[in-house]
Amino acid sequence: MTAATTVAPDADAGARLSRTGRLRFALILGGLTAFGPLSIDMYLPALPGMAGDLSAANSLVQLTLAAFVIGLGAGQLVAGPLSDAFGRRKPLLVGVALYITASVLCAFSPSIEMLIGARALQAFGAAAGIVVARATVRDLFSGIAMSRFFSALMLVTGVAPILAPIIGGQLLTVTSWRGIFAALAAFGGVLLLVSALALPETLPQTSRRPARIGGVLRTYLSLLRHRAFLGSALTIGLGFAGMFTYISASSFVLQDIYGLDPQAYSFAFGGGAIGLVIMTQVNGRLVGRFSQRGLLRTGLLAGTTAGVVATVAAVAELGLPVLLPAVYLVVCSNGMVMPNAMALAMSDHPDKAGSASALLGVLQFLIAGASSPLIALFGESSAVPMVALMAAFFALALTSFLTMVRPRSAGA
Repeated sequence: MTAATTVAPDADAGARLSRTGRLRFALILGGLTAFGPLSIDMYLPALPGMAGDLSAANSLVQLTLAAFVIGLGAGQLVAGPLSDAFGRRKPLLVGVALYITASVLCAFSPSIEMLIGARALQAFGAAAGIVVARATVRDLFSGIAMSRFFSALMLVTGVAPILAPIIGGQLLTVTSWRGIFAALAAFGGVLLLVSALALPETLPQTSRRPARIGGVLRTYLSLLRHRAFLGSALTIGLGFAGMFTYISASSFVLQDIYGLDPQAYSFAFGGGAIGLVIMTQVNGRLVGRFSQRGLLRTGLLAGTTAGVVATVAAVAELGLPVLLPAVYLVVCSNGMVMPNAMALAMSDHPDKAGSASALLGVLQFLIAGASSPLIALFGESSAVPMVALMAAFFALALTSFLTMVRPRSAGA
């Protein structure tokens, strides 16, 4: 099969793929969605050292995270309609090339201000990969099969947050934070080559929608007016914000407050990612036996409860042996929340999968981007702000789900 072949004339084309074909799609699409966790997690061990190297306050260094997350959300608003208009491949290849260029700029940034700007540009490039990956899954699958493939995709992408801080910590033994961004540029180069050679076009010419501004805005408004879609999108965004709060603040909390060195921190951080991977695979096996709504509700209840336990542990200063397991449970709960909420959000919109994927992404990352300034606002001298915000975001996600994502009728 050549890269230019169109393979998805309908949303159930994935059922006709061979096992090898599914594995190939999972690896490539997993690599594309890994842009986010790799670009966020790999340089986390270097954040305290970066602050000293660039003579910048911790709050400014954390803005490099916020800039990436907000850029990732905004970039998807552009990439989504373009992928619906021109197919999946062209916007993807341009986006990955932009990611490579911006990663090089990050590596050579002489100031924190330039680094923040380069990170936003890097995120715009990464956005194309994330949008196209989700839209391609919707092109190929529907229903329970789509939820299962999203779970399989999270297995591939789940390896990224496990390995990224470990790789980043080990790279710091031989290079500086600049070398980490050089490694990200190299990863982008490999993915650009693989995508160009092995990823086929999955959106037929007859299914494409013109990328006119008026039409794009009407599409986004129609999605936002769809109660179940908006509720699922808010659930995804708030649940991810709970996890991103940990991603954003854990480097300072675990190293500056609890005294872990960069290497120990990278392994401690990886523990939560292992839980996330396990939970996504448990979810993949449970989908079909239990309803997607039921699994989603269970994940949200578990994350909210664990967030409350973590907050109590932080206030009572019970130490890492009590705090970390509760935090890990908050993180891994997303393995049950994200695939099911994403499948519920996209199931009713096969004709505008790119735009739906983009809107899911922008809400997810814009909401998550608000967590970094909140952490800075409440201070970094204690773990309490981090875990309290994690609990609050999950509680809001549970509220959004219960009030907006209503069950379908038996006939539907």
